[in-house]
Amino acid sequence: MPVSSLPVNEDSATMRTRIASILGGSIGNLIEWYDFYIYNFFALYFAKAFFPGSNPTAQLLNTFGIYAIGFLIRPVGGWVLGIYADRAGRRAALSLSVTLMCVGSLMIALAPTFATAGVWAPITLLAARLLQGLSLGGEYGASATYLSEVAGSKNRGFYSSFQYVTLIGGQVLGSLTLLMMQTQFTGAELEAWGWRVPFYIGAACAVFGLYLRRGLVESAEFTKVSQQKRANPFTELMKHPKAVLLVFGLTMGGTTAFYTYTTYMPSFLVNTVKLTRDQATQISFITLTIYACLQPMFGAISDMIGRRPVLMFFGIFGTLGTVPLLTWLSGTHDYMTALGLSMAALVVVSGYTSINAVVKAELFPANVRALGVGFPYALAASMFGGTAPLIALAFKDAGVESYFYWYVTALIFISLVVYATMADTKKTSLIDRD
Repeated sequence: MPVSSLPVNEDSATMRTRIASILGGSIGNLIEWYDFYIYNFFALYFAKAFFPGSNPTAQLLNTFGIYAIGFLIRPVGGWVLGIYADRAGRRAALSLSVTLMCVGSLMIALAPTFATAGVWAPITLLAARLLQGLSLGGEYGASATYLSEVAGSKNRGFYSSFQYVTLIGGQVLGSLTLLMMQTQFTGAELEAWGWRVPFYIGAACAVFGLYLRRGLVESAEFTKVSQQKRANPFTELMKHPKAVLLVFGLTMGGTTAFYTYTTYMPSFLVNTVKLTRDQATQISFITLTIYACLQPMFGAISDMIGRRPVLMFFGIFGTLGTVPLLTWLSGTHDYMTALGLSMAALVVVSGYTSINAVVKAELFPANVRALGVGFPYALAASMFGGTAPLIALAFKDAGVESYFYWYVTALIFISLVVYATMADTKKTSLIDRD
């Protein structure tokens, strides 16, 4: 079905249309990430339903193992949906992505427990996470490409930052859902059946996300190249080997830090800092809410001074500060200290998350942009981001938790080297050339 497109020329595109396109794409992104992240927030409650045993750390290891597998499948989603977005359009790929997420959430909501279905319970959980992993593998590339293309060159950093505003917003809503349910239900009720409720909510919201995305306008950049004869996707992608390696390299440290300080942090605050579940949830909600608000600010700064200085801010402070911050955090049992340190970490990580999508989109031409952004990002995210909670728990279980702090530092340093040697994509953007 033919769709209208948002004009490239700033004079011919009303601000209202541009903002509506960005909001429409972003809200769908928020719903997808809510669906994905509620797994992490409620893992403490449903872990024993799928993996019975007396060791809470072992239960979480198994639960986050499936969480990591959901990440390992993301490169497949990045490849398949990236090609689909570059061939059928950004809107079509975004609609398919949210559909897959809806099915995955509904499967978890309906999944049997180990007590009733035996080994089929974790198998069902695994299948659902694989579907959600495929969804997010394609979501990132398609949404990063779409938001960057419809944003306009002057404020591209600011507008594209809303990808992570809504990504973090998904975490905030997940955290808020848990916070509200903790006040309404006992821990026993949450463990027995309450953990299913947010997955039902997520499936219903995904249907609404599909409705929103079917009404999006297509980007003018895709419309221009949609009628061109296309070569093999792999051949097209390999015409840009440096850009592919840059996406992988600049993602390594950022994705590891992001998932350490967001996804893994609630478990860290409970298992290591020894805060209560309620306290950990409160800290997560407060810090993530502020963190989401920081993204447009950092994105706007990149529009003024360039993308590279903002990335360098993250790389330098992340390399120097990770070990001291996590060491200090692990040794405190004070609520306010934990809150302050968690927030400080997320301020630093904002230097990566706020602009990473636009930086990657600016590296590729329109005919291979969604694939070029999505596939190498998904590789790095699956290898380093999704496995971060699992690696952290494995180090803790082995009695050498501090090794994880150095692991995160090493990956951030590698990305810092990439930031220091790459060109500033604000000045070399291929979106502007399109």
